[in-house]
Amino acid sequence: MSTALNPRDVLDRQLGRVTMYRLVTIVLALLAVVMVVHTAAGTFTDPFTVRAELVTLVVLVAASVVSSRLVALVFRVRPHTESAVITALLLWFMFWPSTAVDDLAWLAGAALLANASKYVFAWRGRHMLNPAAAGAVLVIIAQDWAGRESAINATWWIAAEKLLPFVAVGALLVLWRTRRLDVGLLFVAVAYGLCVWGVTEGFDAPFDDSLKTVAYSFPIVFMAGFMVSEPLTLPPRRLQQLVVALVIAVCLSYGTFVSIFEQTAPSIGVVSLGLPEVALLVGNLVAFAFARRRGLTFELVETRQVTPETHELTFRSRRRVPFTPGQYVELTVPHAGMDSRGARRTFSISSAPDDEGRFSFALRVPERSSSFKQALLALEPGQRVQGTGVGGDFVLPSDPAVPVLLVAGGIGITPFLSQLRHDAARDAVLVYGASSPDEVPFAEELAGVRVVLVCPSRPSSLPVGWRFVEAPYLSADLIAEAVPDLGDRRAYVSGPPAMVNAVRVGLKKRCRSLKTDYFSGY
Repeated sequence: MSTALNPRDVLDRQLGRVTMYRLVTIVLALLAVVMVVHTAAGTFTDPFTVRAELVTLVVLVAASVVSSRLVALVFRVRPHTESAVITALLLWFMFWPSTAVDDLAWLAGAALLANASKYVFAWRGRHMLNPAAAGAVLVIIAQDWAGRESAINATWWIAAEKLLPFVAVGALLVLWRTRRLDVGLLFVAVAYGLCVWGVTEGFDAPFDDSLKTVAYSFPIVFMAGFMVSEPLTLPPRRLQQLVVALVIAVCLSYGTFVSIFEQTAPSIGVVSLGLPEVALLVGNLVAFAFARRRGLTFELVETRQVTPETHELTFRSRRRVPFTPGQYVELTVPHAGMDSRGARRTFSISSAPDDEGRFSFALRVPERSSSFKQALLALEPGQRVQGTGVGGDFVLPSDPAVPVLLVAGGIGITPFLSQLRHDAARDAVLVYGASSPDEVPFAEELAGVRVVLVCPSRPSSLPVGWRFVEAPYLSADLIAEAVPDLGDRRAYVSGPPAMVNAVRVGLKKRCRSLKTDYFSGY
C-alpha cells in the first residue's frame, strides 16, 4: 500500500479511528459547545441563556438515557446508550431551551417518546422512524391532546446564521465517514432550490433575500448530515437512498411553495407536511416501503483462524435472509470493558448465499485490537449476536459474462471472497495486495481463480494460476501492467482508504467503470 498520504487519506484515517455513532456524538457535542460559547458571548439573546441551554441539555440527556434503559427493559432488549445520547442532542437543537419546569417535563417526554418509537414503530426488531423526528411529532400531538395552550414546538434553531459554518463542517465529516456524501448533497441541492423558489415566488421576496432566508432559517444542512443520512432508517441500496433524499427534500419545501398554487399544506391534526420532522418521517416510510429491513439474530457455528491475523466466523441466521454477494451486515456485540469504538461494526459477508442461512464474516485481528474484536473472537459456538438488515451496492454485474477486475487490499478481500465463492467461473481477475506473505488468507479456496498477488516478498508457494509481483504497495500503473485487458473490464476496488484512494483515479481512466468499497478500520 502507498506510503504517501494525501488529504483524503489523512481524513479517512482520522475519521476511521472512531465508529460512526461516536463521530456523530462528538460532532453534535462540539456543536453544543459552540452554541453555548456564542450565547455566553452575547451572540444570541432570549430565550437563549447559558443556564437555559445547559439545564435543557442535562434534562434531555438524562431523560433519553434513562428512558432508553427503561423501554429496553420492557421490550427485553439491550439499550444502546450512545444512540440515546445522540437522540437527546438532536432534540436539543430542535426545541427552544427553557428553565420552566413544565416545558422541561414535556421535553423529557419528547425524549421518552423518541426512544419508545424505536420499539413501538418497528418491524421485526428494526425501527422504522427517525427517533428524534418521531419524538418531536409525538410530543406535539400529545400536547394537543392534553389541551396545553403554550405548547412547545420544534423550531430547529440550529439553522441560525452564526452556526451554519460549524454545522456544515460537522455534516460534511459525518457524510464523508458514512460514504453518503452524494445522498446529503442531493438533499441539500433539491431542498435549498425548492425552498428558495417557494419563498421567492410564494411570498414575493427578492431573490437575494430568499437565498439568505432559506440558508439561515431552514435546517437543510443539519438534516442532511445528521438525520437524512441516518443508516438505520435508510433503505439498503444507493439508488433507493437517493430517492428517499428527494422525497424528504420535496416534503420539506412543500410548505414554502403551496401559496404559489393558493393551497395549504396537508395536515393531520396539529402536524402538517412541510415541517422538517414530518418530512423526515415521510421519507422514513418511503424507505420502509423500499425494503422492510429487519433485525437479525445470528448464532455462532464456528470460528477459524485463517492466518496469524485473519479469522473467519460463521453464523447461522434464525431465519433465511437473502443477500447478494458483496453486501454487508452490521453486527452488535455488547461487552464489558467496551472501548471508545463502541459495540457495533459493519462487516462484508464473506460466504456465498446458501439455503441453510449461514453467514460468514472475515476480519483481521492485529495484536492490539479493539474490544469489539476481542469480544467477537471470545464468542463460543451457540452464542448469539444481533445484526441489522443486509445492505450495500458493491455487487458485480448480473451478467456473469461481463469481465471484471477485482482489486483488494488486506481484509478488503472479503466481499470478493463471497462473490468468487458464489460464482468461481466468472471472468474475473483478482489483484490482491498483501502486507506480508504470511497474510494471504483463503489462498487454497482461490486456487482456481486468476490472481495477481502483490506483496513485498514472495510466499514460499503459490496456488496454481497465481502470479506474483514484488512491490511494497498497489498502484494503478502496476495493475495496468499486470492486467493487459484492463480497458475491457469493470473495476471493483476494496480495502483501506489509503489504498483505494491511491488506485481509484488511475483505474477510473483505464477501465469501463469503477466501484469502490472502503474498509476504514476498527
